[in-house]
Amino acid sequence: QVQLGESGGGLVQAGDSLRLSCAASGRTFTNYAMAWFRQAPGKEREFVAAINGSGGGTRYSDSVKGRFTISRDNAENTVYLQMNSLKPEDTAVYYCAARWGGVYAYTGGYNYWGQGTQVTVSS
Repeated sequence: QVQLGESGGGLVQAGDSLRLSCAASGRTFTNYAMAWFRQAPGKEREFVAAINGSGGGTRYSDSVKGRFTISRDNAENTVYLQMNSLKPEDTAVYYCAARWGGVYAYTGGYNYWGQGTQVTVSS
């Protein structure tokens, strides 16, 4: 099992950048694929980005591709989401997620979740 805790959210203006962090517990962190999801008010939770166990493979939703970068530091049991050129449409609660199986940057099947961190982008 793994416990996740997100941080780094806040209120920014359009065009600004933020870096979210997700600290994970456990001694088998590299065996988990990690991902970021987000949920805007009144909307379903949607996939944002994923990274495989080694960090060598990533996937992004079309809406954030080219603007967001997911990375991980396995020595620190931490995954990051660097968000650049933020838009008001990026406003949401961002959740860190994990699933067993580190071969692929999976876009679904995650069953461990953090508490979420709020990102608000004003125009």
